Amino acid sequence: MARKKAEVHAGSGDVFADLGYADAKERRLKVELAMEVNRALEKLGVTQARAAKLLGLMQPHVSDLARYRLNRFSVERLMEFLTLLGKNVEIRITRKPAGGPRSAVRVHHSA
Repeated sequence: MARKKAEVHAGSGDVFADLGYADAKERRLKVELAMEVNRALEKLGVTQARAAKLLGLMQPHVSDLARYRLNRFSVERLMEFLTLLGKNVEIRITRKPAGGPRSAVRVHHSA
């Protein structure tokens, strides 16, 4: 049986764009914010039940957050979770450098 050669394509660095999602930037931002929320919860060492109380959620929704099932969460809500966990959320708007890569939304983690 002859083996088929797999086609390999270089990725853009954004899996959601590579998969063709129209809302790729929003999806990436939500994942980055959820990562920060999950880091903060892990650092606190709380159970999902306690995390639910801290965030004003039901425990199954905390499970969704922990598993990055983010359809039920908006960017704004994820930012609110960070503030509830004692984090500051800063939105900074800057000009894109001339000749630089296309404009982007980024989350920068600082300890």
